[in-house]
Amino acid sequence: MNIQAIKSLYTYLESQQTAQQFLHHCYQKLPDVDADVKSYENCTTFMYYLRHGKLFYESGQVQHIALKPILLFYGMAHLLKACLITKRPDYPESTTILAHGVSTRKRKKRDYNFLQDEVKLQHNGLFRYFSEHLFQVTTFPFEKIQMESLLKLIPELTTLFHFHQDESMVHVGKMGDDTLRFPTSLLDQYHLTEKAFIQRIKPYLGVMINQTSDKKSMILQLKQPLRDFKGPFFFNLHEQIYFPANRDHFIPLHEVMIHYLLLYNLSMLSRYEAEWWGDLIVTKSDSDYPFIEQFLETLQKRFLSF
Repeated sequence: MNIQAIKSLYTYLESQQTAQQFLHHCYQKLPDVDADVKSYENCTTFMYYLRHGKLFYESGQVQHIALKPILLFYGMAHLLKACLITKRPDYPESTTILAHGVSTRKRKKRDYNFLQDEVKLQHNGLFRYFSEHLFQVTTFPFEKIQMESLLKLIPELTTLFHFHQDESMVHVGKMGDDTLRFPTSLLDQYHLTEKAFIQRIKPYLGVMINQTSDKKSMILQLKQPLRDFKGPFFFNLHEQIYFPANRDHFIPLHEVMIHYLLLYNLSMLSRYEAEWWGDLIVTKSDSDYPFIEQFLETLQKRFLSF
């Protein structure tokens, strides 16, 4: 769905009648759900989640960077809840899923560095819940993950990491094309033979028709182009496809999940680490600043992309 179509959908859902019709259509696809009753019960809540989510995002776009993480995080949380209602008519089924679902270190060290900071996944809460019900992700290859590892999965930050003499992602194709081209240098980074590398990425590709290679590239032809925003393949705003340059960042998460974890931590810094956050924004003396600024700018542009 293109951006204009998404904007039109938001407009369509701004009345109770059309919101209820939309939910009714969603619930008819679900087993053991009375679509008439549940669409009537949920349409107002659904509309407010959408409206508040848009308001938070729109406010975040015009506010000073000091407040952006808080507004964008709550905008994302509200839109996620709106999406959940379309698939989970009884959401929230319990109070255990109302928490954010992740946590950070309470007390920051004196030499704190955002890129080296971590978030820890909780057993309950919104993060695991929406990961399962929106993106079918139920297991994670980590309990804690560094901010740098998450930022390296955002294609728009590839150039920044390159300026730091650090390769985060490689360009492998374009959205809509049925051919992917991987540099053979990845084999050294992943410590795999060509055959083992192809076997590792094959579950994320769909049906593969043909495979060829030369000295510089491994070329894969697919039956259908990649269309999902799920790792280990990621799309930038210009619909170019990127792949992690290092095996440590081969993490099959949806981009929304990555953005949620980063925004959560930044919103906590904005709320509870006023001195560090204020110094970062005013003096811009820390190397963290360009990554944070570009991530927030990218996220605002991504608002209507999913």
